[in-house]
Amino acid sequence: MISATDAEALARDLLAEELPRRWAHTQCVASRARELAVVLGPEAELVEVASWLHDIGYASTIKVTGFHPLDGARYLRDVAGVDERVCRLVAHHTCAVIEAVERGIATLAEEFAPSRQDLLDALTYCDLTAGVDGRPVDVDERLTEILSRYPVDHVVHRSVTRAKPVLLESARNVRRRLAAG
Repeated sequence: MISATDAEALARDLLAEELPRRWAHTQCVASRARELAVVLGPEAELVEVASWLHDIGYASTIKVTGFHPLDGARYLRDVAGVDERVCRLVAHHTCAVIEAVERGIATLAEEFAPSRQDLLDALTYCDLTAGVDGRPVDVDERLTEILSRYPVDHVVHRSVTRAKPVLLESARNVRRRLAAG
């Protein structure tokens, strides 16, 4: 499996110069993942690696479909040769399957099988507790910020609105695990 250090370097190469806000967000997502190590145990590095790589599909050099989870996962699989478990987490992070359906991409789950729910919950929590400027935020603030960037008829707005109950449940699941220690 790719190390967290190598994942960070790859994400930096793809995002830092072209998309500095996305890079700031990504750094915060990875920081949040490191905070979950206490509850993730042996899967901690897997989630940290996926955290570094979850948004690389936004980079213009690898963008193909315009759907960043799929573009990122395909790049990781086909070009970078990254472990399937990482590719699956990137492909399905933050309820991507709902947006895939909204975009008419019905084959996401066929191309990349969903990951374990606890790992997806962890990555989703990290993504939703990292603001666009790289500072920690609460989930409601992050969801409000995402929705504010898109008109109500936009695919992202529709998808996040549909996914919101699942996203909130993912965050609750992680908070419960953290509280239980």
